[in-house]
Amino acid sequence: MAEVDGREQDSENNLSPAPPKSRVARVFTPWLSGALALLGLIWVGEILLNVGIALFTEQVISAFLGLSLAIIFLNVPAKKGNFSDRLPPLDAALAVLGFAVGWYLFFRYPTLAEEFYYLPVETSIVGGLAVLLVIEALRRSSGWSIFTVFMVFVAYALLGHLIPGDLAGRSLAPGKFFAFMGIDNVALLGLPLTVICNIVIVFIFMGQILLQSGGSAFFTDAASAIMGKSRGGSAKIAVVASGLFGSISGSAVSNVASTGVITIPLMRQGGYSRKVAGAVEAVASTGGQIMPPIMGTAAFLMAELLEVEYREVVAAAILPALLYYVSVFLQTDLEAGRRGISPLPKDRIPAVAGVFRQGWYFLVPFAVLLYALFEWNSPPEKAALWAVASIAVLGSIFSYRGHRLTPRVIVRCLIRTGGTSVDIIVIGAVAGMILGVIDVTGLGFGLTFILVQLGEGNLFYLLVLTAVVCIILGMGMPTTAIYFLLATLAAPPLIKLGVEPMAAHLFVLYFGLLSMISPPVALAAFTAAKLADAGPMETAMAACKLGWPAFVVPFLFVISPNLLMQGDVLDIAIVFVTAIVGIWFASAGATGFFLNHLNAPQRIAYIIGGLSLLLPSQAFASAYLIEIAGFVICAATLLTEYSRRRRAA
Repeated sequence: MAEVDGREQDSENNLSPAPPKSRVARVFTPWLSGALALLGLIWVGEILLNVGIALFTEQVISAFLGLSLAIIFLNVPAKKGNFSDRLPPLDAALAVLGFAVGWYLFFRYPTLAEEFYYLPVETSIVGGLAVLLVIEALRRSSGWSIFTVFMVFVAYALLGHLIPGDLAGRSLAPGKFFAFMGIDNVALLGLPLTVICNIVIVFIFMGQILLQSGGSAFFTDAASAIMGKSRGGSAKIAVVASGLFGSISGSAVSNVASTGVITIPLMRQGGYSRKVAGAVEAVASTGGQIMPPIMGTAAFLMAELLEVEYREVVAAAILPALLYYVSVFLQTDLEAGRRGISPLPKDRIPAVAGVFRQGWYFLVPFAVLLYALFEWNSPPEKAALWAVASIAVLGSIFSYRGHRLTPRVIVRCLIRTGGTSVDIIVIGAVAGMILGVIDVTGLGFGLTFILVQLGEGNLFYLLVLTAVVCIILGMGMPTTAIYFLLATLAAPPLIKLGVEPMAAHLFVLYFGLLSMISPPVALAAFTAAKLADAGPMETAMAACKLGWPAFVVPFLFVISPNLLMQGDVLDIAIVFVTAIVGIWFASAGATGFFLNHLNAPQRIAYIIGGLSLLLPSQAFASAYLIEIAGFVICAATLLTEYSRRRRAA
């Protein structure tokens, strides 16, 4: 069968960096990207250890960092859009310097770590170069928002003793600051970068292998076969396909670009407006990052930070994720009813048996992953390696729609994995330095104290404030970076006020990811708008309307841990079912359609009744009365609507 051509449509190319313009970058970038990904697989597979080469984790992280800095400076100009066929001398010098600093740390780290206090000049110079290069790489690759946030932390580390009040902190002299930030294993070379290099890279490679072997097409075909015959089937296909692939992509924007080129035109042909088609794709792709078992690798990071079993994270995340997707699914159905959108034509619906007979092997890596995690108790990175091995073997034997894995395609997967990883690695380095600042200056205690004081009389106020902060800090970052940053800054105050730790971490993850569809940045919505040829802001607003339950559900599982699978089975079932019913009725009111087109009083009644049903009965003593009232309102409104429909018939 035909090999996947590297010049294919954007759905195949979206995860690689923008094509470099300079000849130097075109020559060196594939080699550096492939080496980065290959180093990640070798490290996770413990190949070096098996041949008798023992390394510090910090050494390997330094090598990753050196490769990443070189790739960014070769490909991302100092000024946006300022590409030329010749690489500017400054960019060439920074690329060489970044590569050299990373690999200098690789070879020199054991000595620097052991004699840190006896080599102040060397540690200050090397650490300073590493920190400054990471800062410039961050500015180029991630924009001004996260750069500005980080520079505030740098200023605090140097001048924190001058700040009055509860936020006063211990400051560091510049030399000590650079030495500590660049070399200490609780800063730049700390936990965030360790987890990214150990876990995230191998999962990105897994996603690339699935994509290049035709996995995206299989998920879309499977969704078409299952959902195509129902009302508004084109949008339901997008919800299912984007949710499945988004779980492993690790980036809502990448997922929109991968599946959106197929699903958005399908929705447009089905009768959905441009902005709604883009909104459905953006919301469904963003939801993939909260869908177990992978959650865009956030599940494994959460287990590490909370020091709990991975299965506990999966169990806690499953019901909120199901609520998210059930709500999107229901709203696409209601929107189809309002607009009179029919199912897909029969000639465009593939046979279920045919799709699974041809693409059954795409389910194998997920089965292998889960079996290795739960039965073998393998660490996530080893389980992912087994999953990668299974799809690599099966994808080279079988083909789907002409997609087959060949050595050339696998090399391309390595290159794209490296290209995709560099931004995450730099942000991970920055997250590590933020953790270092919080640790050494005492900022964490001061920040937590102030936020706890703000929320001491009103937890709801603190939750709202935290949600807004999470949306702002999450702007433009991939899932891994969003979670690391927010778990460090926003989760501790919630836990201090008595919020269950798992609920606090899921709360900040949800609202960090909602920055993908929330104006003014809304990268997932803007990407979908471009594919749909719709207005960016109107698509983002439509996405917020469609994804409104995601703004509500985190508050629910904070006040009622039953939604996190904690408590009696009956209580969990009641909370889950009433939440679904509440979302259904409230969505009907927001959409303006249920059994028929709704008038204004009916819409208001459904919204009030639905939101009342959403309130968990365990929230406070008389909460069940509000739920009962909501049920009565919805039932009465439904009865009047049904009577009107019968009269009309």
